[in-house]
Amino acid sequence: MKIAVTATEPSLNGAVDPRFGRCPYFLLVETDDLTFEALENPNLAVGGGAGIQSAQQMSDLGVKCVLTGNCGPNAHRTLSAAGIGVVVGCSGLVGDVVDRFKAGQLSPTEQPNVASHFGVGAPAGTPGPRGGQGGSPGMGRGMGRGMGRGGGGRG
Repeated sequence: MKIAVTATEPSLNGAVDPRFGRCPYFLLVETDDLTFEALENPNLAVGGGAGIQSAQQMSDLGVKCVLTGNCGPNAHRTLSAAGIGVVVGCSGLVGDVVDRFKAGQLSPTEQPNVASHFGVGAPAGTPGPRGGQGGSPGMGRGMGRGMGRGGGGRG
């Protein structure tokens, strides 16, 4: 079976990249014999739609399952529509993750595990506001500048 793993470098000894649409490399691995091909991700720096474009690329390449750290809703929907399984929560070395997948220890998920635009502007491995990966400051519209209205006083 041909699977794709998001990777930080073009090697089975490299780390799984936590981002799907903006990972530096996709390693296309044939699970039967562990032969692989490393592809630079052409969508790494696109302005928008990196996840959807990467998902379409996986479909064009005949991938049956994607192993990654995180996958947003648009990419997940596109992959699922193409009949491609999505395994999220992967971390560690690419080769180890592939071995775990082959052993049946990793299963595709039915839903995305991050919000849209998760990997935008965040270098790989950047801790997010909740200890995960990402680069969002985690603030609402007020941007932490005291823009709330406060509670009503007792009159």
